[in-house]
Amino acid sequence: MNIRKELLDELLQECKTPPDLFGEGGIIKQLTMALVERALEAELSTHLGYSKHERRPDGQSNSRNGYSQKTVQGDFGVAEIAIPRDRQGEFEPQLVKKGQSRLSGLDEKIIALYARGMSVRDIQAQLQEMYGVEVSPTLISNVTDAVIDEVKQWQNRPLDAVYPIVFLD
Repeated sequence: MNIRKELLDELLQECKTPPDLFGEGGIIKQLTMALVERALEAELSTHLGYSKHERRPDGQSNSRNGYSQKTVQGDFGVAEIAIPRDRQGEFEPQLVKKGQSRLSGLDEKIIALYARGMSVRDIQAQLQEMYGVEVSPTLISNVTDAVIDEVKQWQNRPLDAVYPIVFLD
């Protein structure tokens, strides 16, 4: 999919500095939140079987029931998004699941920093400095504990007897 140049020009018209793009109120964060909310609307439409502003099909007793606000963390920092609801409470969003407070990517960054030997407090400080994301040491420990078994298996894997090495000078 290609984004039209005219659309990009229009979006970037007000952006003069890097914070305008990547900062707290930057366009990247705004676009991400708009895309997430639109995808959640599409999920609810699929769940209900009809689009927003369409007439509810005969026999369908469930319908839209406003929004609830949710704070999520991601590569862009912290943001509030509107999660659509249905009247019967059956809607289970897949993009931002119930109870989920982080969009994908943050867990991978925590694991990558942990793999480089950083302590939990160092990871916490790094995430705060780079993304403005306040992450508790407990969360970092839970994320790293979830993969620690795989790490130990890899560390204790049997090694081949011979590893061919070629030096070029």
